[in-house]
Amino acid sequence: MSGKFKAVLAITSLSLISSAFAADPIRIGVSGPLTGGSAPMGVSMRDGVKLAVAEINAKGGLLGRQIQLIERDDEAKNERGVQVAQELINKEKVVATVGYINTGVALASQRFYQEAKIPVMNNVATGSVITKQFLSPEHKENYIFRVSANDTIQSAMIVEEAVGKRKLTKVAILADSTNYGQLGREDLEKALSAKGMKAVTVEKFNIKDVDMTPQLLKAKQAGAQAILTYGIGPELAQIANGMEKLSWKVPMIGSWTLSMANFLDNAGKNGNGATMPQTFIQDPNTPKRKAFIEAYQKAYKLERIPSPVSAAQGYDSIYLLAAAIRQAGTTDGTKVREALENLNEKVEGVVTIYVKPYTHDDHEAIKPGIPVMGEAKDGHIVLSK
Repeated sequence: MSGKFKAVLAITSLSLISSAFAADPIRIGVSGPLTGGSAPMGVSMRDGVKLAVAEINAKGGLLGRQIQLIERDDEAKNERGVQVAQELINKEKVVATVGYINTGVALASQRFYQEAKIPVMNNVATGSVITKQFLSPEHKENYIFRVSANDTIQSAMIVEEAVGKRKLTKVAILADSTNYGQLGREDLEKALSAKGMKAVTVEKFNIKDVDMTPQLLKAKQAGAQAILTYGIGPELAQIANGMEKLSWKVPMIGSWTLSMANFLDNAGKNGNGATMPQTFIQDPNTPKRKAFIEAYQKAYKLERIPSPVSAAQGYDSIYLLAAAIRQAGTTDGTKVREALENLNEKVEGVVTIYVKPYTHDDHEAIKPGIPVMGEAKDGHIVLSK
């Protein structure tokens, strides 16, 4: 074999290896509850993510490569979330993960991404501490980002609705016993304190509780003029249905989860009037939102999105991550984090248009003023008047 032929062969081999490497997909993890009471949020988030990825791949992908999603059901369980995180990082070699629906799962799991220097885009979980978990002096860089309205924003909106707008002076808090419920309760109490108020009673309930009579009776006897809630759909429906059983109807004002399909369906007419912060309502009031809603309905053959907020934030989280990978020119975690903190590209999302949504010290894409108040009306959410 001549030297010239060997050189050509070597160059050809290198070229083939290079093109094969370039063609490797960009692997992104998707972690959320796809079964159980939190599933409307998890499935909607995943399906919003899949829509965004399909659109990007159809236009040639990222850095000349297709995006491949690696989905895992964390079952809304902290220990399962930890297993999923380790599997996605060590076995599946993901370059980033989007998801986390449940605050407790996020807090238990995202430390593994932080240690591996792999960005996480929290796109549903709202516990205020989530993006601050690694802001201590020993952590110079933070790989945890968010595309949802944190509970500091939401609790201020809930209290403003009850106290500022409706001029109520006595409110009760009903919150579930999870990290989500109890951290949300703390934020509600802080927001009330800022108005010079305290709840007349603060009651706790557990996931899968079906009788809220004891908690509601305490609230009623304390003279509550409204119930402020932090929980998820099935148990929130039990609160609405419990008020009906007691023939006691006061406003129900709570976190965004009052928009979940399993609240609206299980509460029925008893859920009408429930009010909550929303980053996205299934209303085609902009061309971008119209296109998104129609694409979702067509892809999944559903009229009503089970959790519109989760779907929209899932979709937007992929576009923000894609913009950062494009800007970084690589999937290296450190460079992607730096790009997220200094995004040059304006990203048109479903929730909002993101202009430099993050900085080194602020990893919250949703700012006060972006969410609006929604209201349950006959199985749907409409803009609250």
